[in-house]
Amino acid sequence: MNTVFLSVGTNLGQREENLKRAVKMIDAEAGFVKALSSVYETEPWEMATSDLFLNMAIEIETELNPHILLKKMLEIEDKMGRCREGTGYSSRIIDIDILFFNDLIINDNDLVVPHPLIVRRRFVLEPLAEITPQLIHPVFEKSIESLLESCTDNCVVRKTAVIF
Repeated sequence: MNTVFLSVGTNLGQREENLKRAVKMIDAEAGFVKALSSVYETEPWEMATSDLFLNMAIEIETELNPHILLKKMLEIEDKMGRCREGTGYSSRIIDIDILFFNDLIINDNDLVVPHPLIVRRRFVLEPLAEITPQLIHPVFEKSIESLLESCTDNCVVRKTAVIF
C-alpha cells in the first residue's frame, strides 16, 4: 500500500461542493482517504483573478502506482469539468496535485514528485502541516512544519468553518 498526500483546490462555482465531490471521487476511484485537513480560503497564487480559492490537503492509501494515480487525478478533474486553456495559471473548478508519493523522488516529463512548488506555496504547506507536520521532504530533508516556518509566500491563508 502506498501513502500519498494530495493538494485539492477550487475557486469556481460551488467551492465547498467541489471539494466534497473531489474527496468522494478520490476515495472511490483512487484510494482510501485516510486524513483530511481543514479547508483554507486563500488568495490566488501568481494569478490575475480576485476569485479566492478553497484549498485542503488529503492523505490517501492507494495500490496504484504514481503514473496511474496521476491519470486518475486528471480523469477526476475532467469529470468535474476542469478546463485547461492556454498557458499559466487560471481559475479552475478543481485542481488536484500529487504532493508526495511515499518517499519517492520522480522527475519524469509528465510527473514530478515531490511537487516542485510545495516549498513556495503557503496554501499547500499550511493544510499539509495540519495533517502531517513531521513528514520529511525527501529532497530538502526538512519537515513540513520547518518548511512552513521558512516559507516566504505572503499570500493570506485562512482556516474556514467548512466541515467534512
